[in-house]
Amino acid sequence: MTSPSEANPPAQTPQGTDRVLRAMTDDGAFRVVVARTTDTAQAALAAQNTFSISGMVLSELITGTVLVRETMAPTHRVQSLLRTADHRGRLVADAHPDGGNRGLLSRSGGLTEIDPGDGSLEVLRTLHTGELHRGVVHVPAQGSISQALMSYMASSEQVATMLAVACVIDGGRVAAAGGYMVQLLPEVGRGPLAIMTERLRDFERIDGPDGILAKLAAEPEPLLEELLYGMPYTPLGDSPLSFQCRCSAVRVMSALASLSKTDINELVREPIIEMSCDYCGKSYAVTPEQLKGMLDPS
Repeated sequence: MTSPSEANPPAQTPQGTDRVLRAMTDDGAFRVVVARTTDTAQAALAAQNTFSISGMVLSELITGTVLVRETMAPTHRVQSLLRTADHRGRLVADAHPDGGNRGLLSRSGGLTEIDPGDGSLEVLRTLHTGELHRGVVHVPAQGSISQALMSYMASSEQVATMLAVACVIDGGRVAAAGGYMVQLLPEVGRGPLAIMTERLRDFERIDGPDGILAKLAAEPEPLLEELLYGMPYTPLGDSPLSFQCRCSAVRVMSALASLSKTDINELVREPIIEMSCDYCGKSYAVTPEQLKGMLDPS
C-alpha cells in the first residue's frame, strides 16, 4: 500500500502556526493527537539560550507534555520533570489548558549536555477530583523522551499508546518540532490493530533532517493523514499552541512576601533587588519602598 507522501512527495510547506489536532477513527479503535510545536520550541529554546542536544531534548519534553495534557487532562495543567541519572541535569515542561507552554533547562557540576538515558521522568497532572496525580518512570539506557512517555502512559495511565516526538534544529534555530500520540481504545479489533501496528513501524522515529516531521514541516494535517492513511476518521478538535510564561510582577512580590520579616529587612538595605524569571529571562526590579510596604502592620 502506498502512502500519500510516497505517491506525491509534499512540496516545501510554508511555516504555519503551532496547533494540536485531535481525531478518532470511525470504527472507534484509535484516538490520535498530533501537534506542531515549532514556534513554541523556538521561543522556549531561545529563552534558555540553548539550541544544542539539550535544547532538542527540552523541545521533545514540551511536545510530549502537550500530548499528554491533550489526551489525559485537556482542561488541566500538566508538568513533566526529567532528571538525569547523575542528578546534575533537569528539564521541566509546563503545559496549560489555554495552549500556553514553557520549558526550563538546569545544569550543574560542569554538565554540558543532558542525556535522558538512565534518568527519571516525573509527570504531574490534576485529576477531575482536584487531586494531583504523580507518575514516575525510569528512562532506559540509551532511551528517549518518546520511550519514557510511552512507559509513563502504560504504567501510570494504563493506556496502550504509541508516541513519537522530535525536534530538528538547523543553523541555530528550530526547523521543525512536533509529534503524535496514538491510543488504542477498547473497541479495537484484531484487524485494525494489525494494520495500525504495521503502519506505525514507519513512524517509530520521526526525527532527523530527512525524517517525516521535517519533510512535512511539522504541519499537523498531513501528519495525521499519514498516520491514518486508509482509515476513515473524524476530526475532534483543533487548538492553538504557543510559548507563554506565567511570570509577572505580582508573582514576584508574592514570592518575596513569603519571606520572613528578618529576610525582608535584610533586602531593604539593598538599593534595588533585581530578579529574573528562569523560564523566560524577563527581569523585575523591586525597590526598597516596595519591600518596606511588606513590613507595614496593615
